[in-house]
Amino acid sequence: MSVYSREMLLRSRDVDMFRRLRTSELFRLLQEASIAHTEELGMGRDKTLDRGLLWVLLLQRAEIARMPEYDERIVLRTWPGKTMHLLFTRYYSMETAAGEHLLSASAMWGLVDQNTRKMIFPEKYGVVVDGVVTGEEIALPSAPRRMECTESRQFTVPYSYVDINGHMNNAHYFDLVEDCIPAAAEGKALKGIQIEYSNEARFGETFTVNWGCKDGVYYILGEGERQVFRMGLTYG
Repeated sequence: MSVYSREMLLRSRDVDMFRRLRTSELFRLLQEASIAHTEELGMGRDKTLDRGLLWVLLLQRAEIARMPEYDERIVLRTWPGKTMHLLFTRYYSMETAAGEHLLSASAMWGLVDQNTRKMIFPEKYGVVVDGVVTGEEIALPSAPRRMECTESRQFTVPYSYVDINGHMNNAHYFDLVEDCIPAAAEGKALKGIQIEYSNEARFGETFTVNWGCKDGVYYILGEGERQVFRMGLTYG
């Protein structure tokens, strides 16, 4: 199966106080769809996790026409793109059950050795995912453009943010950021997302979150002894 599709009804747990799909929940859904499709393609845990290999996200991008809302039925689709040496590209689209386009996204994944935490050559382990072209692909993600940061806070990774890989899950970076910047709590519409996961953040690790804003675009940088992540959020 070259394209994975899942239909779902948004419940109260999925949305924020404005009854729109929570940003962290959106990226959790993208992550789960990626894993489910990879398993369908024969590259499940027996090929990766059980052999000490961990799927990790490196870059993500999203272009949002409209965030779906509470009690709305949506359809999420995902498909793999061309593998680029060590990197697995993947694309996503979301629409309402009635066919209204909601958003498009892209991501770049890699595999790391769980002991050394270093990237591995997937073909050495027989991990192969053939790409397809649907014509609905958006540009692949890249690192967000740097901007001046005017605000900062300290953050320590709590137990509840840590996932099966032993580090802060990618979706929780959005919870962290939206607790820092005012745009989300003000109910502004999120239109574009670019994020680079530079280095993992483990349980109990403390780093500084810096951010700034210009013309509706927020730049957020997380760094401690090394850079953890960079994010760009565009609001309409």
